[in-house]
Amino acid sequence: MISNLSRSWDGAQTLASLRRLIAVRWVVLGLAAAVILVAPFLLAIPLMALPLLAIIGVAALFNGFAWRRFRSISAASAAELFRQICLDLATLAALMFFSGGATNPLISLLLPSVAFAALTLPRPYVVVVTGLAIAAYSALMVVFVPLPIGDGSRAAQLHLSGMWLTFVVSAALMAWFIMRMMATIRQRDAELAAASERALRDEHLVALGALAAGAAHELGTPLATMAVIAGELEHDTTLNEAARADIGILRGQIAACKTLLTGLTERAGVGRLENASAVAVDIWIDALHRRWRQQRTHCASRVEISAQPPTPEIIADPALEQGVINLLNNAANVGGGEIVLGVQWNATTLVIEVRDQGPGFSAEVLRQAGRIPFSANFGGSGGSGIGLLLTQGVIDRLGGRLVLANAAGGGGLARIELPLDRISP
Repeated sequence: MISNLSRSWDGAQTLASLRRLIAVRWVVLGLAAAVILVAPFLLAIPLMALPLLAIIGVAALFNGFAWRRFRSISAASAAELFRQICLDLATLAALMFFSGGATNPLISLLLPSVAFAALTLPRPYVVVVTGLAIAAYSALMVVFVPLPIGDGSRAAQLHLSGMWLTFVVSAALMAWFIMRMMATIRQRDAELAAASERALRDEHLVALGALAAGAAHELGTPLATMAVIAGELEHDTTLNEAARADIGILRGQIAACKTLLTGLTERAGVGRLENASAVAVDIWIDALHRRWRQQRTHCASRVEISAQPPTPEIIADPALEQGVINLLNNAANVGGGEIVLGVQWNATTLVIEVRDQGPGFSAEVLRQAGRIPFSANFGGSGGSGIGLLLTQGVIDRLGGRLVLANAAGGGGLARIELPLDRISP
């Protein structure tokens, strides 16, 4: 997965470099045309304006074709970027040929193309670009159209001014290219780090899935034994009513465990139930809350819906239901008052919030939860963060995000944001 991401990033990064090159080329061609038109009047330098403007016109035409082509694609190859850099070298060399050759102080503008190639292209292309730049410079020392400037002192002054202008333009271009390239590289490194983190989390999830499958298989026998014994005790006439009532609760919990294990076995490896029917969000969240309350009978909780009709319909993904239940269980484990299961939506997003009145999340939980298992207590509950890791995996698969925060009035807040188009029928 990481290698695929790296390859896609290479194509996208090359395309971004191409677009930057095309944008800068428009600026350079415009400035060159302005200099050709203004220099004969302001600096009294006779230039061959017709061939110089013709070269700029041809380069602008090619740049227009390139802009039109590369604006509608999502990736580009290094060979395409190499050809565009060679076009720049050819354009600059042709302009220098008609304006003094190597004696033109602007000849050093060949260097930014070499620097740009070194930042963006593989080594073989960089070697070729460097060789072409050296060959062009060398040829222009021998073959060129000289500038007819008779005054030696004035020619020297113009040459120094041109060298200063070349330095300014080269420094600005190279600094701009390097800063943009470094920003792109930092963004790519961040994406690769996130992909590596997701791969590590997926490994944990696969391992947990294997353990869960084994546990579901092995727990069937002891649960059946406990159910038989609890049934016999419930009908024992020597026990008082309070004891039999407790045994009834115990049998209910055993039945709930067997139902969960059966559902785990049936749903293993199923990402989305294709034949599942759609259900309104408010009905779904209310049913989920009631099912959770059957396991957490002593927890004070309520559902809070703060959105306006119409109510969207979703496919009740079992993995998403378990993710919300994990958050409710985490909130119940920390204790400290009523738990609020909040729901709201708009045209594009469904938001589910679990708020508790406990001590809130520690700094380590806020930093690590949902990424890898951790040893610190989840909000003081003694948990390892496995449930939150599973929840994060589900939400990522559905294209959403999980946000943990400490509420302003105290307690913890877990917020799920899901795009409706990923969970709608």
